[in-house]
Amino acid sequence: MFENFEAQSVQVEGASIFVRHGGEGPPVLLLHGHPRTSSTWHRVAPLLVEQGFTVVCPDLRGYGRSRGPAPTADHTGYSKRAVAGDMVAVMRALGHDRFHLAGHDRGGAVALRLALDHPDAVVRAAVIDCLPISEHLSRITAAFATQWWHWFFFAQPDIPERVIGADPDRWYHGDPAVMGRENYAEWREATRNPDVVRAMLEDYRAGLTVDRIHEETDRAAGVRIECPTLILWSLRDDMEELYGDPLKIWQHWAPDLRGHGIDAGHHVAEQAPDELAAALAGFFAG
Repeated sequence: MFENFEAQSVQVEGASIFVRHGGEGPPVLLLHGHPRTSSTWHRVAPLLVEQGFTVVCPDLRGYGRSRGPAPTADHTGYSKRAVAGDMVAVMRALGHDRFHLAGHDRGGAVALRLALDHPDAVVRAAVIDCLPISEHLSRITAAFATQWWHWFFFAQPDIPERVIGADPDRWYHGDPAVMGRENYAEWREATRNPDVVRAMLEDYRAGLTVDRIHEETDRAAGVRIECPTLILWSLRDDMEELYGDPLKIWQHWAPDLRGHGIDAGHHVAEQAPDELAAALAGFFAG
């Protein structure tokens, strides 16, 4: 994976962030979701390099080979604000003060926070298979609670660590034939690490507490994404089933908005890399 990419760890305030980067041209930051690592982009990143971009793929704080602080009762160490700050620091360390941004799933929530907190850093933003966390929570239905029950299970203290740790291979499911064998091996190693599992749970605990508060505060104050924004979603996932057209929700957060669905399941970077890379490259080329 990631032929001709460099790999290194960047020390930022409160965390050590593992990052892969390669290519030449305008910088693009790609943020993975749960429970993946930066290797989920292994098919998309080279395609963006071929299109003339510098591509940066980090492991989010606590995921994969990145490490964060010890969890605290208020979960702020794993808030999207803290993780977004990591990403800005990493990009600056690599020489990129302004960059394009794409985030999938939980990485999409980080991308939203980064664009809101650091508008001068983001040229264009893409969010994939994601709504603002507060928008999900304001629309809880029986269908949402049934299909997304893991959000509320992960928020419980201690119990999910014990359940997942008892047999991580039964909890986390992946197919090396679909994911790619090296990506699968990296993902499986990460999900068997108790420290990584704890950090991933803290991501969700922060989501239901401090992240929700941050989003609701911004929404009430009228803070919105200032740059052009692309919303993409997987047509074989449940976004449209639960909410209809995602753009109708995102329009309250991003005035310069466009988007469409892609024929794939949830892990679109692994299942439809050509379509995703084309959509991102076309948008970032502007």
